[in-house]
Amino acid sequence: MPGAFRRISDLPLVIPVFPLDGVLLLPGGQLPLNIFEPRYLNMLDDVMSGERMIGMIQTRHTLGGGSGEDHHPGLAPIGCAGRVTSFAETSDGRYLITLTGVCRFRAGEELPVRTPYRQVRADFTAFEADLREDSESSAPPMDPKVLLAALRRYLDHRGLAIDWTSAESAPSDALINSLAMALPFDAMEKQALLEAPTMADRRETLVALLEIDAAVGDDDDPPSIQ
Repeated sequence: MPGAFRRISDLPLVIPVFPLDGVLLLPGGQLPLNIFEPRYLNMLDDVMSGERMIGMIQTRHTLGGGSGEDHHPGLAPIGCAGRVTSFAETSDGRYLITLTGVCRFRAGEELPVRTPYRQVRADFTAFEADLREDSESSAPPMDPKVLLAALRRYLDHRGLAIDWTSAESAPSDALINSLAMALPFDAMEKQALLEAPTMADRRETLVALLEIDAAVGDDDDPPSIQ
């Protein structure tokens, strides 16, 4: 986990948020982003001069909680704060960044700020375990064949392919998080993976989603994994 965030008290009380539906950041995960909207360019300028923390979060209307205003939708109850660990500016003024997940948070009061981007009070209390490097590896062991078999059925159904050598040799927690972030689950499924209390819960949720998709199928063209 990047930086000196060892305790909840090390984390900022207020963070800027980047509402982006269908995108998942998990503690320890790395999320590349291409920033081009002026309000988020402004946000990056501000956070790079401070703690470099951004809260990735989905919106409530995408999760079925009411449409609200399109230009100011309600926020999902839980997001994940990440720290900018890679930053580059392109010749056309875009920012290419990597966010490394630090800790999940419960979105509290939204502040009436003048910045073009939104800011919330972040409550990290329930997710202090995210800050411990050994927290994810504390999940009870599971036969990796269960996850890999469900993954194979899912990929075959979707017409997708991965590097199986890397998948089979990856540590289980890293594999679970990378699959949760990379696979094309819908917004509600991404939120379920984010809100899973422990790694064991996330693993069970992931396997269930893989098996449901492979069993039910869909009529849409299968998306590809970048």
